[in-house]
Amino acid sequence: MTSRAGGGGQLLAISDLHIGYPENRALVEGMRPATEDDWLLVAGDVAETVADVRWALKTLAGRFHRVVWAPGNHELWTHPRDSVTLRGVARYEHLVEMCRELGVVTPEDPYPVWDGPGGPVAVAPLFLLYDYSFLPAGCATKEEGLEYARGTGIVCSDEYLLHPDPYPTREAWCRARVAETERRLADLPDDLPTVPVNHYPLDRHPTDVLWHPEFAMWCGTRLTADWHRRFRVHTMVYGHLHIPRTTWHEGVRFEEVSVGYPREWRKRSEPPGRLRRILPREGADR
Repeated sequence: MTSRAGGGGQLLAISDLHIGYPENRALVEGMRPATEDDWLLVAGDVAETVADVRWALKTLAGRFHRVVWAPGNHELWTHPRDSVTLRGVARYEHLVEMCRELGVVTPEDPYPVWDGPGGPVAVAPLFLLYDYSFLPAGCATKEEGLEYARGTGIVCSDEYLLHPDPYPTREAWCRARVAETERRLADLPDDLPTVPVNHYPLDRHPTDVLWHPEFAMWCGTRLTADWHRRFRVHTMVYGHLHIPRTTWHEGVRFEEVSVGYPREWRKRSEPPGRLRRILPREGADR
């Protein structure tokens, strides 16, 4: 652990910036901290190209006291539009090194401790992927789930663009990431609450409201279903679903903090790109 915050400030969060859309890029250009002590948690899907990810994180890191990043699936795509053609682990490691050059905290770095208002908590950026264990009703295997999804026409682009090299499958990569992350979280002090920042929710319950339930297969893993209890989670920060909201599960707060695509956020009543405050929580903690 490192980087204690001290002083005042807010722990803020956002995800799914998707700055390939000019409207979303403009939202990032307008994002500012309220105080010089504010931290920003970015829970993945910044963009599909390394250049765009660099621009967004560099812009934000120049404004906020600290930026913490966890990768989404879109950063890990080997997209035909990207001049960086790295795949799988090599691509992820390239992004990590880029973040370190920018002073952005990654899942490979010591977990910083926020001890501003509402703290102290360990802020834990995670990279876990998914393992197809959030299967559609009536499906017993990944193969059955994928067949069902193809029948509905709802298949995540990861199947074509997110390569697990050198792992044989994305679920094998997921299992390796879960095992390593579990070990690191278990090493945290027993009296220190955590704020995990992961692109996917640690529990399946947020996917219950998906318009296309079969998409849940690409939204996490059952291997983390008890982590909110085991690792003293104060608030679980995630994105990916493009359904920004607060839910409570077994007394633990789950915050979906995504911006989403312009066609989605234009339908909402609140202004797009609002940074969600994680700490201090608005109103009294439950």
